[in-house]
This record gives sequence, structure tokens and C-alpha cells, in this order.
Amino acid sequence: MRRVAAVTACLLCLSAATGVAHAAVREVIKGAGFGHGIGLSQYGAYGYALHGRSYQQILAHYYKGTRLSRAPSRPGRVILQPDDPYIRVRGATRISGHSLKPSRTYIARASGGSIVIKTSSGKKVARVGNGARFTGRNPLRLLGPALNGVSSGLYRGSIELRTDLGGVSAIDVLDLDSYIRGVVAGEMPSSWPLEALKSQAVAARTYALTTRASGKLFDQYPDTRSQMYRGVTGESVRSDAAVAGTAGRIVTYNGVAAVTYYFSTSGGHTEDIEFSFVGALSKPWLVGVPDPYDNLSPYHRWKVRTTPAALDGKLGAPGKFKSVKVLERGVSPRVVRARVIGSKGSKRVSGPAIKSALGLRDTWFTFVRVASSASYPASARPASWGERPMAPALAGEFSPAPKSRSLLVERRVGKRWVVVRRVHTTAAGRYRVAISRPGVFRVLSGGIAGPAVQVR
Repeated sequence: MRRVAAVTACLLCLSAATGVAHAAVREVIKGAGFGHGIGLSQYGAYGYALHGRSYQQILAHYYKGTRLSRAPSRPGRVILQPDDPYIRVRGATRISGHSLKPSRTYIARASGGSIVIKTSSGKKVARVGNGARFTGRNPLRLLGPALNGVSSGLYRGSIELRTDLGGVSAIDVLDLDSYIRGVVAGEMPSSWPLEALKSQAVAARTYALTTRASGKLFDQYPDTRSQMYRGVTGESVRSDAAVAGTAGRIVTYNGVAAVTYYFSTSGGHTEDIEFSFVGALSKPWLVGVPDPYDNLSPYHRWKVRTTPAALDGKLGAPGKFKSVKVLERGVSPRVVRARVIGSKGSKRVSGPAIKSALGLRDTWFTFVRVASSASYPASARPASWGERPMAPALAGEFSPAPKSRSLLVERRVGKRWVVVRRVHTTAAGRYRVAISRPGVFRVLSGGIAGPAVQVR
């Protein structure tokens, strides 16, 4: 009798409890844009050009308060092959006063304090000093792979040989607009409208004049560390026309060449420089502006599905990962600062740090967490007492809560999902909906679907 009483008491303690099974969590990162968000949006420029804007109008929109001016051309120095055992060049006619045959391949190797030039058959042609240049009447072919991913590419100007980095380095030395010819089509599809290509040419020309790689050996990398430069391989008729049509034109602010950052996709709004390059000084021409035609980009909006375990490993939350709370957004609104919350505390991180850790396209993002579970009634009273059993339910949390506070409830029918009803959430995003028939269910809002949960 005492045992029956104990069991009855235990059941009474659980009278308000709910048994939960088939619980699941889905983490989705909802984002916009591609790049750092500062300056000219390339897809935005594309959209503006399709809507009849000139390159002058495009540049004035993205670089506020600037004017177009002319700058004298100056030689640029682009490193193509750093610290190699040897450099191979074809098409050269001279090096340091020595005549060469353009049909032959010449090999340069460091030897003591100088550089020895030989033919491909091993015949010595010359011994030259550090800084000697291969020159020719036509573009020179630099054999082997370069930093820009081009193998055995053609390059205008001259190929300078340097031994400062240990082996032999090949540096392309050429005038500014010849360099820009190799940049524009590498940074923007040459099939795009000419006015968009012109805006890219001016931005790239100005960027080359106002930035340089660290050190004195060269000015530019041929890749995204500076600008994508592919030499003659990267040239096209349309991009060449854009360069020629804007020859010598640069962007200036108060008469001084302005740093003209550019990037792929804004998501609809560019960003103030200090909110994207956290810690950078503000610049009056690098402020966030609306970008109404950027929606032509495939990266205008994007989603990344992940798991709590993956976020735990990549974000390094104290203890087990729980959530990311955004503390500050910029004007776009890209994430400036956030707090990564774990079961044992939290830590502050920058938006760019989260972007880097998770490999996201941009810092314009929102973490969405959808937790769903099947909920079944657990009553302390036996059914023989006449209690009406409660219906099973789908319950959980959609965080952050949709602005409408409304979720669609879907049921899987074969291979399709069919909407069966709508449920409202609390301000915190919690929801609970009774299920009248068994099946596999999920909730949906804003294109984000929660995990599939079986309700018996």
C-alpha cells in the first residue's frame, strides 16, 4: 500500500510536466552583401549603368563630395613571381645593354651578388646586376605560374629582376594605364555596360595611386591583396575602351587623390569605413549610401545553414555555444561588435572577426536559431479516471522572433511541404501549436525553415 501511495505521489508531482521527444535545433545565418562594404559597389554600379547613369554620376554617388581630376601617369611596379630559384622570359630584345632574340627563352638565376642570364640550352648570355630589366617591343611572356594565377602570361612594360628576397623575383614595371588595362576585366566582367566599366577603371586607377604594398620593392600585388591584375590575359576590347575613355581620370577630395575602395555587393547599402574596418579613421567620402540597384547580384541576400557544434568550434564560446548577440551595427547595418555567449560566459568580438571565423561573405548578418520539438501530454491521472487527454504539440523557439510574430506550420506530404496552419510567437519568439494528426512538421518564416520534427 505504501508503494502504491509513493507511485501516486510521484505521478502527481509530474501532473504539469510535458514529455519531450524528437527535439532538434537549426542554426541559420541570414546575410546580405559580399565584401567589406566600403566605397563603390560593383553590382550597384552595374545596376546604375543599366538605369542610364554615367560613370561620373556613379562615382559621385559612392564617393561623396569628390570630384574627377587628372593625374600624370607614373610607372607602377607589380610583383608577379617572388623569390623563385629562376625566372624564365620570352619575347625580350635586351637586358642591361645586351641584345637578345625575342624568339628565345632566357633563364635568370642568382649567382653570388649578381644574376646570370642563360638561354634555355644553357648558353651564358650575360651577367647583370640586381634590378636589371628584360625589355622588348611586344608584351613579354613570363613563363610559369604567377601570383595572379596566370601561368605563362603576357605582360606589358618590362620585367625587372630582383634578388632582395633571397632568390630571383620578377616585377612588372609599366605605366599606370597599361596596368589598369590588366586590372579592369579582372575586377569586373567586360560584358557589363561601358559606364560601369569606366567607373571601375577610374576607381582602380585612383586606388593604385593612393595605396601600395608594404616595403619598397614593389607597389602592388597582382591579386586581391591589391587589385586583380592579369596582364594582357586580362585585357578585353570593352575594358580597354573603358580605360582609354577615362585616361588619366582619378577621384579627388579637396584636390587630393582619394582612396577608392570598392567591392562586389552591398546588399542594398554601403558602409562607413570605420564600421567595416573597425578602428579605421572616418573618411568623409567613404560613408554609407543607399544602393538601390545592387539587388541584381546573386549575393544580395544569402543564407548559411550550420550547427551549434560548428559554431562552438569556430567561434570559441566559453563552454558550449548558445547564441550571438549583436551589440552594435553600422549604418548598412553591418555588424560592428557582438557578444558570443556560451554556457560558461561570453566574449566580445568584432563583426569582421566573426566573418573571418565562419567564412561569411559579409558582416551584414543575423544569427537565426530555430528549436522545435514534439511535445506530448503526461498526466498524473489514469485515463480510466475520465480525464480528457491533451493533443500532442509542436513547440519551440524562433529567435529572433519574426517582426510579424507569425510562423507557418508545414506538414510533409510525400516529398512536399504543405502549409497546415499559422501560429503566433511571443515577443521572445517562443511558440506552441497543437497537432491533430501524426506526421513530420516544421515551422517557416522569411524563407528560413526550422528542423523537421516527427509528431506521433
